[in-house]
Amino acid sequence: MVRKIWEDVPTDDATSRQLAEALSVPPVIARLLTQRGFVDADAADRFLNPSLTHLHDPWLLTDMRPGVDRIRQAIANKERIMIHGDYDADGITATAMLRRALEVLGADVGHFVPDRMKDGYGLQPETIARLAAGGAKLIVSVDCGIRASEAADHARALGVDLVITDHHEPDGSLPRAVAVINPRRPDCLYPEKSLAGAGVALKLVQALLEGHQTGRDLLPSFIKMAAIGTMADVVPLVGENRVIARFGLDGLTRGPHGTGLEALLEESGLTGKRLDSFHVGFVLAPRLNAAGRMSHAGKAVDLLLARGRDPQSRTEARQMARELTEENTRRQDSEAGMLTEAKRLVENDPSIGGQNILIVAAEGWHRGVVGIVASKLVDQFHKPAIVIALDGGVGHGSCRSIPAFDMLGALEAHGDVFVKFGGHRQAAGVTVDVARLPEMRQRLTQWANERLNPSDLMPRLRIDAALRLRDITTEVVEGLLRMGPFGMANPKPIFRASPVDLMQAPKILKERHLALMFKQDGRSFRGVAWRAAEREPYLSANRFGLELAYSLDQNEFRGERVTELTVADVRTPTPVEASA
Repeated sequence: MVRKIWEDVPTDDATSRQLAEALSVPPVIARLLTQRGFVDADAADRFLNPSLTHLHDPWLLTDMRPGVDRIRQAIANKERIMIHGDYDADGITATAMLRRALEVLGADVGHFVPDRMKDGYGLQPETIARLAAGGAKLIVSVDCGIRASEAADHARALGVDLVITDHHEPDGSLPRAVAVINPRRPDCLYPEKSLAGAGVALKLVQALLEGHQTGRDLLPSFIKMAAIGTMADVVPLVGENRVIARFGLDGLTRGPHGTGLEALLEESGLTGKRLDSFHVGFVLAPRLNAAGRMSHAGKAVDLLLARGRDPQSRTEARQMARELTEENTRRQDSEAGMLTEAKRLVENDPSIGGQNILIVAAEGWHRGVVGIVASKLVDQFHKPAIVIALDGGVGHGSCRSIPAFDMLGALEAHGDVFVKFGGHRQAAGVTVDVARLPEMRQRLTQWANERLNPSDLMPRLRIDAALRLRDITTEVVEGLLRMGPFGMANPKPIFRASPVDLMQAPKILKERHLALMFKQDGRSFRGVAWRAAEREPYLSANRFGLELAYSLDQNEFRGERVTELTVADVRTPTPVEASA
């Protein structure tokens, strides 16, 4: 295993001391706030105490007015409205949210979620034609459409109006639609540029429900749905996204819920638990995503829309939730096999593994799982990765990156080699003709080799602060809870403590993880090192004088909330570190 480089995050100590005094928080909490850019007490207090009043005015989004006016006109005229969603958790929650809002407003509304295998990604002209043939007079997209100029032109030719809501990066020109609502539009002055697709849909819902009392009363339920999509899509959890996530998690924890969401939480083992971003990102979202990856995302939308309270409706919702779990199990099995094969390609072929970007492709791989496998390769090798499922003459791939490499920029620089591509700096998708795969590999490999140096490819561990085990107090734990939810741009703090001892030999859990018991200065804490079973011999032989990097979590144990450690890394000091 490659030894990680521990990097201490710098801090302005004077500012930290001032914040600690002004906010009456422990010094370590003030340090964390300072590291996140808070230099005055008012800004830090706003961060620690988000409010629904911090949500921005939805009318600040460019094209919100014509978009809302056209939807309201369609409702008044009893025109058929179709919502065109996407097949990931962000698009699924956005679809369910907007459909529910339009139903509250009395719209004649349906929804369409593309089949990943049959329909491909995003708005397609063929889909527009199909929806028009079904009677749609207005199509509203969520979480897609910003680069769908051909589909928009086809809608115009068929006499169907189109309202696009999206959060992905636009290209040189916007589609010709009634409205294009996207905070990333160059001419959009909306303060929050990093909304998820569900976040943009929430803003549309806010605007549509303005002046509608019943709709406003339902706003907390819409925020819950938007929070799932926001955290699932791994957007920065600061600013407005933080407000959505915080209040959405509060609502998911407290309830009450619609029949479908209630069944999903029950099936996921989360009923009655205090939910955080981990539960959404690693328990709920995978189940929603699994439908779109392995079969059809429509079943996930149907579950979230289920509202009947009678026994039969509840039974049907539980069955749908169980099916999502089964799909997720299938996804996990497929992922495990693909990951093993992909790692074999990387480790046995120097022309792949010896480059600064990993590009692997194979027939028979499941298109719905390539993104997860790409993320796992990045975690394993700390290099950007592209995983491509070959199907006949076409390859469908997902790209994941490291902080030092702009994946979308690399794709844009070689856009001519792809049938299509799109995404973000750290995650993207591509379609490529198999005949051009060698050229794509050669050009992107050269691009990455020229721009990444060996230090960029070394795994690094961000250390926020030193925190001895004796200094883990109730006030520190409560301060961390106020700083959550954690995610991109607000990472879960990682602390260091040394020297610490293992009170007993590590225990392997489920053949993958390690259960540990740490002790320092008379204080002891349970800890878990996830996916670290291979380190058991090392830690059994080196139990004393360890350096520990950890984060703090609260778990339920025999009906009580217990503070435990999640191990980020544990090691023996190097000679230099030991003598420092």
